Amino acid sequence: MFDQSNYECRVEWGKRGAREAAERGDITIIVDVLSFSSTVVSAVFQNAIVYPYPPNLDGKAYAKKIGAEYILGRNEAAVLGKATLSPVSFNERHANHKFVLCSLNGAFCSWIASKVPALLIGSLLNASAVASLANRLKNEKNVNITVIPCGEVWNDLHENEDALRPSIEDYLGAGAILSELEGTKSPEAEVCIGAFLHSKHKIKELIWECGSGRELRMKGFEEDVRHCSQLNYFKVVPVLQIDCFVNGLEIEKG
Repeated sequence: MFDQSNYECRVEWGKRGAREAAERGDITIIVDVLSFSSTVVSAVFQNAIVYPYPPNLDGKAYAKKIGAEYILGRNEAAVLGKATLSPVSFNERHANHKFVLCSLNGAFCSWIASKVPALLIGSLLNASAVASLANRLKNEKNVNITVIPCGEVWNDLHENEDALRPSIEDYLGAGAILSELEGTKSPEAEVCIGAFLHSKHKIKELIWECGSGRELRMKGFEEDVRHCSQLNYFKVVPVLQIDCFVNGLEIEKG
C-alpha cells in the first residue's frame, strides 16, 4: 500500500526508497543537494568521470584498482588542493580524470539503485535538464520514474532512533524535478511539487538558513551553499554508465 504503484511519478526517501525503486525497475533520480548530487553535476560539467561508492566498502582500494583518485573530505582535501565533496572544487583541470566519490547518502543510494533501467543525478542545479531527459527515457523504455531525496544521517543517534534526517533542500530539489516530469503523480509527489512551487521564489534563502545549510556554513563552506541553491544553472545530466557518471546529454548527441 506504500509503493505509490498506481502512479507514473513517485517520490521515496533515502536508501530504502532507492531499494524499492530498483526492485520495481523504475528510472531513478537521486537528489542530494548538499552535496553529492550537486558535486556530481558540477564535476560532470567539467568532464570529470565520477564513480559512486558506498562508505561501508573500501573506496580507496577501489580507486587504486581502477586508476582513479579517491575524493577526500572537504577539510583534508582543501589543505592538499585536491577535488573534494565540495562542488566548487571541480574545474577544467579535472576533465577526463577519474574520481571515486563515497558518501553516506547520495553515493550509497546510487550504489543501491545502480541496476535500474536508468540512474540519473538530479539537483537544483540541473532540475529542468534532468526532468527533460527522464521524460524522454520514460517514453522510450515505457517505465515509471521514482525521485529519491536522500536526506541526511543524524550524528547523535540514541538507541532505537531512526538514522534518516529528512532535509528540506533535497525535498525542494525533488519537487523542482517532479514539477517538470510527465505522467500521473502520486499524492506524495504532488505534495513535494507543492512545497517547491510555494518556496520557489525564496529557495536560496531557505537553503541558506536550513539545518544542512547552517551546518556547512559553520564549517566554512558558505560558497558550497550558494552554489548548490542555484536553480537550473547547468544543462548537464549525470547518468550511470558502466559504474561511472557521464553526461547523458552528450550520449544522446553521440
